[in-house]
Amino acid sequence: MSSVSSFNLQGKKGLVLGLANAQSIAWGCARQAHAMGAELVVSCLSDKARAYVEPLTQPLGMDLQTCNIETPEDLATLVNSAVAKFGRLDFVIHSIAWAPLEDLHGRVIDSSSLGFSRAMEVSCHSFATLAKLCAPHMTQGGSMITMTYLGADQAVPHYGLMGPVKAALESLVRYMALELGPQGIRVHAVSPGPILTRAASGIEAFDALLQNDLAKAPLGRLVSLEEISNLSTFLCTDAASGMTGQTIYVDAGSHAVN
Repeated sequence: MSSVSSFNLQGKKGLVLGLANAQSIAWGCARQAHAMGAELVVSCLSDKARAYVEPLTQPLGMDLQTCNIETPEDLATLVNSAVAKFGRLDFVIHSIAWAPLEDLHGRVIDSSSLGFSRAMEVSCHSFATLAKLCAPHMTQGGSMITMTYLGADQAVPHYGLMGPVKAALESLVRYMALELGPQGIRVHAVSPGPILTRAASGIEAFDALLQNDLAKAPLGRLVSLEEISNLSTFLCTDAASGMTGQTIYVDAGSHAVN
């Protein structure tokens, strides 16, 4: 049976990808995982991003590295570094999404093949690549978490190209859960309501999207970074050991209302 002690990450070793600044979901997850007792290696895109992220991670003693998902060698180096440091991995949180603005702001049917492919590689297939690199080192099982959005399931105005990409990501989660389940690895997509992050700022008419969610959410408000982080880190704990293959919403209930 589960006990109160299951609701922590004491002794767990984790990898969190996608830190950008104090508003990023990846940072919220890393901060919460650290508070719950986890040891972490975390990543940001570049040295430019490091300037915003290092003041957050350094006081907590997190090992911060740069990693460009579009460079396979970067991802392998990041995982190998974490494994060298910890000897194993217990959870991975993938919070990375990107599409070229010219494709993101246009109609899906007008998107370029190259732009669509790059958005799919960065936002979706990179999670599969990450899983392939990490799974051999998750010898005690564990959790893999990625971030999605309601636009994967519904046609959300102005979400455009990222809708089909996130739909592919949610399907990928289910297949990864099937394939990695025998190893004791659980896989989930967390679907937050809209919050203002660097990635979200690239979405056209994002303010209107925020207002729409605020108007229809049963809880009458938007969700916070802390609420998203709480769910994500819970899924990495032993308390969530019976769950896998799900898309789980944390959006004040707005997904349930047309």
